[in-house]
Amino acid sequence: DKWLCMMYPRLKLLHKLLYEDGAIFISIDDNEQANLKLICDEIFGKNNFISNIIWRRRKSQANLSKNISPIHDFIVCYSKSNLTSLNKVYPNLNESDYKNPDNDIRGSYVSMPCTNKGGAIYSITTPTGKIISDEWRFKEETYYNLLNDNRLVFPNKGNGKPRYKLFLKEKLEEGVIANTWWDNDSSNQDASIELKTIFNNKSFDTPKPSTLICKIISMVADKDSIILDSFAGSGTTGHAVLNLNKLDGGNRKFILVEMEDYAEDITAERVKRVINGYGEGNKKVEGTGGEFDYYELGERLFNEDNNLNEVVGEERIREYIYYTDTKQF
Repeated sequence: DKWLCMMYPRLKLLHKLLYEDGAIFISIDDNEQANLKLICDEIFGKNNFISNIIWRRRKSQANLSKNISPIHDFIVCYSKSNLTSLNKVYPNLNESDYKNPDNDIRGSYVSMPCTNKGGAIYSITTPTGKIISDEWRFKEETYYNLLNDNRLVFPNKGNGKPRYKLFLKEKLEEGVIANTWWDNDSSNQDASIELKTIFNNKSFDTPKPSTLICKIISMVADKDSIILDSFAGSGTTGHAVLNLNKLDGGNRKFILVEMEDYAEDITAERVKRVINGYGEGNKKVEGTGGEFDYYELGERLFNEDNNLNEVVGEERIREYIYYTDTKQF
């Protein structure tokens, strides 16, 4: 009940702050995942549920439980509306699988079958003159376009069923649609190492790797988006945004909010070090460049009795009264 009372008003506010084509990603473990899904269904709407991603946070098996050892967390994702469209992600490929036996000028590729159960039925002729009738992945017109573009190969010395070329370069450029199982991304152990490098062996509870947040941001945000992290922790989101801007020349902005007393010494300090560079020797990491502002909240406008707080000063109180009467600042 305490957790729900803490989360519900915050999620209501975050829903209001989202752009109409925006999305929210929430990292959560098994303790509250079921409750989170229910309140998000209520606040964001069931129709705006995008996915519940399984992220493998531990690479190695650990005996952390009596029965089953947990090695994953969830990333619950919702959109603001049906205007949200996620970007494709960089595929995890084994580049050694891609070859170029015929020296195609488009580079290395893998070949994929052209047949498909339930596909279009027609006959084709192989380079050796063999006629093959089957159910094909492509319409007949598309098949001949691929043939004329040298995107088909015929195994068995030109006598086998055609296979189409899937080029490595095009695969990398186009990306792939993200799925719900993320096991090739950095783990919490990697995040701890990253943080210790930045702070010279300082530890932090449950840090997230910046590469994980980079992947999330690149899925939903364009190069001039605003990314808000309302539970900033060690500042990983700021780190990720700075890295992405350096990588692709973007102008993304971040807002980090943290209520704990480490906000200045860890959260803001990490962002500062990422901008200026950190680490020593062969572990030295070049700075990303950029800048940020650090603010602390002042006194509350209302005290515990819900009366105007005189400590904030007469000018602030006058501004508030003027706004409530005129709806203008």
